[in-house]
Amino acid sequence: MYGSKNPQSSMTGVRNFEISDLTGRTLIAMPGMGDPRFAHSVVFLCDHSEEGAMGLIINKPNRDVAMKSLLGQLDIDAGTHLENRVVYFGGPVEMGRGFVLHSSDYLDTGGALEVVPGVHMTGTLDILEELARGEGPSQWLMMLGYAGWGPRQLEDEIAANGWLVCDLNAEQIFGLPDNRKWEAALETLGVSSLVLSSEGGRA
Repeated sequence: MYGSKNPQSSMTGVRNFEISDLTGRTLIAMPGMGDPRFAHSVVFLCDHSEEGAMGLIINKPNRDVAMKSLLGQLDIDAGTHLENRVVYFGGPVEMGRGFVLHSSDYLDTGGALEVVPGVHMTGTLDILEELARGEGPSQWLMMLGYAGWGPRQLEDEIAANGWLVCDLNAEQIFGLPDNRKWEAALETLGVSSLVLSSEGGRA
């Protein structure tokens, strides 16, 4: 199952396929993706090592959860500035766990992880409290859950043509409309979404 294992999980059927560290790079789901939760998904990889990989889906808003209501469940008062902010489906692992992917203009007392220059990840309540006050990073995405791969599982899926790998900058991650991110990611590789979708639909 694509991206649904805890990063510490084991894996069988490993292919003899080598790949470099993909931390900070972006996965593009191919049209033939078997798991509907990852259809047309764009996944920013926050960590990738021999132990596995962890990433966040950046283009799938969770229509059932609003940012303001989520903060209310955590007893954090939020102003009207968050009424239209969505919470994203970060992936199917630990869906009760929250992460904020954000720009580099916010650094807390130690909870922010710099993934690549310009993009950080924070999983503490402090950043949520600051966002509720209208403070914190200027650009951010709130996620519930994450995508996780066991040792060599991601390499196996890439070798099986489940994913393409590209590079997105902070402006593309935070600034593009969600419904444009998949096509925009393909465009960084010079790939047409129409051609790719046509090829993926062939029997």
